[in-house]
Amino acid sequence: MKRWYAPKGCTTHFSRIDVRQGGVFHSCIRSPDGHDCWCKGVYREIVAPERIVYTLAIADEKGRSVEPADVGMDPDWPRETIVTVTFAEHEGRTTLTLHQTVSESLAKRTGAHPSRVEMLDRLAEQLTKA
Repeated sequence: MKRWYAPKGCTTHFSRIDVRQGGVFHSCIRSPDGHDCWCKGVYREIVAPERIVYTLAIADEKGRSVEPADVGMDPDWPRETIVTVTFAEHEGRTTLTLHQTVSESLAKRTGAHPSRVEMLDRLAEQLTKA
């Protein structure tokens, strides 16, 4: 995940990650200009090979929840969202679908939508190399 779980030009650091149902993570995405975006979450559901569901909340470097606006994010961004990633086989390939409980217009306005697209493009690059 360190190789792809961030938009292009950004880096990812995981202070904690326990990928199992009930497990938690605390991570930071650092932009090229040095801005840190800390998040935390809980894996609610892991159904191999079909689905991963987790919460995603804005946090500080100590893992405490914070208001998005307090860290420079759009004031309309929710404090916590739910992310559902599904995997389906299609003609011998895997189709990944990502859904986050935030409106598409807000995701596009804040840059979250293009960031996710870049992240998934980086994942595809890593899988191609493998």
